Amino acid sequence: MSVEAKIVLRSDSVHGVGHERIHLLQAISREGSITAGAKAAGITYKAAWDAIEAMTNLFGRPLLDTRTGGKAGGGAVLTPAGMQVIEAFTRLETEMQRVLRALQPALEGSGISPISLVSGLFMKTSARNALRGVITDIHADTLNAEVSVAVTPKIEINAIVTTESLRDLGLHVGRQAIVLIKAPFVMIAPGETPPALTARNCIPGIVSRCETSTLNAEVVLDIGNGKTIPASVTTRGVQSLGISLGKPAYAIFDAAHVIIAID
Repeated sequence: MSVEAKIVLRSDSVHGVGHERIHLLQAISREGSITAGAKAAGITYKAAWDAIEAMTNLFGRPLLDTRTGGKAGGGAVLTPAGMQVIEAFTRLETEMQRVLRALQPALEGSGISPISLVSGLFMKTSARNALRGVITDIHADTLNAEVSVAVTPKIEINAIVTTESLRDLGLHVGRQAIVLIKAPFVMIAPGETPPALTARNCIPGIVSRCETSTLNAEVVLDIGNGKTIPASVTTRGVQSLGISLGKPAYAIFDAAHVIIAID
């Protein structure tokens, strides 16, 4: 398996700056204008401006010096900060790729890839559920897409994302992805038979942990292959439904409550 490092830089207010946006900067510098650079990068003029604004917000200073109109027409050149960002980003990706390749022999036979190792060590999220899997199916229209991610050999989790997000994240069948579900979005239904509900995700498992307080409870469902789904529910609900350790149950949540993340 070949290893390729891709770096994404982000802040609280910026979705992310990755290789594609750095490539856009390089294209604008090479072509001499935002219009020509956007065309060379295969994106619209508006998308190019959105990317430039996002990068400016992230780095805190202009990366392009633009001019409009005039006898010679409009154009754009990299600022010194823009040139430094491209150089630093390229060096960072090169070094990361070298590190990942050095890790690869030590992980042989473990079932863990260098990419998933780095993601697992450094990814932070407030979602209680973060499950890695492989995209198995995508159905898309002009606005939305349903993405199915196999998190175990027997279990798929479905997510609804926008078609724009589908393109921006580069989602496709066979790509690894991480599904994120906040525990309060998960309902628990005990029993061996799935309940008659319209929720897109109805995941079978065994209750492996159940902790209660005066008002709230956390129920953890073992769904196999070492993976679990925690749910935040009420203590009254646990008691009234008879949820207990070792008993079969279903984790139920809507596809719209699932977020997809990639490395």
